[in-house]
Amino acid sequence: MESEFVIMRKSKTIHKFIDESGDPVFYNSKGIYTVGTSGVSKSYGIGLLTMEEDCDKVRKRIIKFQEEISNSIFLDHRIEKRISSRSGFFFHCSDDTAEIRRYFFNYIRTLNCSFKMIVARKIQNYYDDSSHNFQDESNFYSVLLSHLLKGNLQQIQTINLNISERGRTTNNKNIDKAIQNAINLIKTKPNLRTPVNTVIKYRVQKASLEPLLSIVDYFCWAVQRVFEKGEIEYFDMVRDKVYLVYDIYDTKNYSQSKNYYTLKNPLTSNVHIK
Repeated sequence: MESEFVIMRKSKTIHKFIDESGDPVFYNSKGIYTVGTSGVSKSYGIGLLTMEEDCDKVRKRIIKFQEEISNSIFLDHRIEKRISSRSGFFFHCSDDTAEIRRYFFNYIRTLNCSFKMIVARKIQNYYDDSSHNFQDESNFYSVLLSHLLKGNLQQIQTINLNISERGRTTNNKNIDKAIQNAINLIKTKPNLRTPVNTVIKYRVQKASLEPLLSIVDYFCWAVQRVFEKGEIEYFDMVRDKVYLVYDIYDTKNYSQSKNYYTLKNPLTSNVHIK
């Protein structure tokens, strides 16, 4: 799926990649609150990767890595199963072995890229709160995506968004809604003087077909592990490339914007949701 959302005139082109981590689930089919139980995350997040080098070269390199792993004789049975699947092997952090994770994280460290992410704690009373409306998974996704994008719409540029497909949450209607909401968020700022000057083009595609989506998947997984498990090891491997983690519903740290984690206000295991 491809689309274009024209806001104003264009100039330089920036390539960005989007994926999510966790899930938007609050209740199971029986109406039982399941957040934090087996298979249901305590948070839901969307990450945005900006590539600042030749995407084609990086893409070819990742494909080569994937081929090397697929041809290796020293494989975990889980990896062998993925190789024989219809989509074949591609880097997917939650399914990869610890050895493969370290290999790919070390490669990410060599890239000229940057990453930011918005993380939503799945607070139960927000589910029924009409101002949030998280009963609708598509709405949950679009709300987070609009906050993630709003800081990217103030320059004269063209943004090519490559979005990892996630069912109806990433259909054209929902992505257009998120972009429009991001524009509206900017326009409500009382001190806004610069008009929105960005052209946004986007493509929604399967992660198995776009190797660079594996990079954003790895970043998202590393951040999610800090929130879900309090594990900081993998995040530390790429910390210097993460310029923002926005813990949007951490109301305890709203004062002085302490819920915005940057290099100056570093993300730590203190964000662990227990």
